[in-house]
Amino acid sequence: MTWEKDCDRLVARAGNLFAPQRKIYISRAPGRLDLMGGNDDYTGGLVFEATIREATWCAAQARTDNLVVLYNPQVRKQRWQERVVHPLSALSGEDTTRDLARGEGVRWTAYVLGVLLYLKQRYPQKVKTGVSLYLESDVPLNKGVSSSAALEVAAMKAAAAAYEMDFEGVELAESCQWAENVIAESACGIMDQITSVSGDEQCILPLVCQPCLPERLIRLPDRLRCWAVDSGVSHQVSGVEYEAARAAAFMGYKLICEWEDVPVQLDKTGAVPRWVDPRWNGYLANVPPSLFRAKYESRLPETMTGAQFGAGGREHVDPFTVMRPEVTYKIRANTRYAVEENARVQMFAELARGSAGSTSSRPFRLMGDIMYQSHHAYTECGLGAEATDLLVDLAREEGSKSGIFGAKVTGGGAGGTVAILGLETAEESFRNIVRKFGQMRGSEPYVFEGSSIGADKFGIVVREI
Repeated sequence: MTWEKDCDRLVARAGNLFAPQRKIYISRAPGRLDLMGGNDDYTGGLVFEATIREATWCAAQARTDNLVVLYNPQVRKQRWQERVVHPLSALSGEDTTRDLARGEGVRWTAYVLGVLLYLKQRYPQKVKTGVSLYLESDVPLNKGVSSSAALEVAAMKAAAAAYEMDFEGVELAESCQWAENVIAESACGIMDQITSVSGDEQCILPLVCQPCLPERLIRLPDRLRCWAVDSGVSHQVSGVEYEAARAAAFMGYKLICEWEDVPVQLDKTGAVPRWVDPRWNGYLANVPPSLFRAKYESRLPETMTGAQFGAGGREHVDPFTVMRPEVTYKIRANTRYAVEENARVQMFAELARGSAGSTSSRPFRLMGDIMYQSHHAYTECGLGAEATDLLVDLAREEGSKSGIFGAKVTGGGAGGTVAILGLETAEESFRNIVRKFGQMRGSEPYVFEGSSIGADKFGIVVREI
């Protein structure tokens, strides 16, 4: 696919933002579809991610003054401020940068200012002048397909190029995760950013989130197809349900470490700080499911308030969630999810790898049932939603006899998008699911189909005016 005309049109729509006869650097970063893994990323599990067709574009040009100029005309639809200007000196630290993005209508700028602060703090010899950034995106907001990661990755890659730096791969993903965790104050894992960076068209990216170990891309068997349907229920990683589920998993992890007398300490050596230990390295996914079932599951409390957990000075070992004394946390379910989802994703990935030449539909039925198991586990964690459950139920009703094998909520859950797996020949059955869901919910849902190349494969396109 050629992007030349798209780049030309992008620069033209930026109007007079860019100065003539100076280079403009263009990047493109797609959103992602979480086929398997979801909330397993922040606990070190394997995830199985695909890019989507929808993407964010960014054009960047270094300035001769010290202004940072952000122009994103599409945010007018949200009644947000489309043009934001700050002196580069205003990005003087984490607190001041967060404050710049807390005003009404400028919350979206946290993701962009965060990546600029990262560059300024770590490469001050390069970031000596301001920069102009023009942004466009067709990644839908709050649908669980990582609009924020696409924004961060596109902005970071283009801005770095404007400052004569080349960011790619894990370094690019981790810097963008830092911006979302620290400046946007959203407790995401790494899977969104690395998929946007390293994904490819018609491929699935297996990623071990310890902290970021992408494996060789996998093509689903030719006979299989993955679709996704928006539930219409807004999803946000910064939402209370996601925060409580994540915090509960780390609370369970801390209890297990105490029972085993395993010390836990904060490690700040990486791009993103995290708590580690000498046995599981800070990752619940490293606890074998058999050991968890035998020794820890029945001992973990079903629920516990933040006040109960913190009694006696017990420390909460997640830098990016707050343990709230008044909240009741589902400790057992969320800890179990972190351990067992990792095993489910490994089975799913091996079935996907090994079934390419199979003439039997048995591997596909197993993959579908694993998706249903995963969806149910979301509900146990407190991340279910009536609309996503309805979509999954409709997929189950169509059944494997019609070529639909499985479905699950994606990403952080509690709304957002549902992924559906079926045969390529099951298009009509998929359309039946969409039609029935639209009739029952009273509106036509957004459907995600197809994929696209990641930001690294797109690279940087250079233009002048």
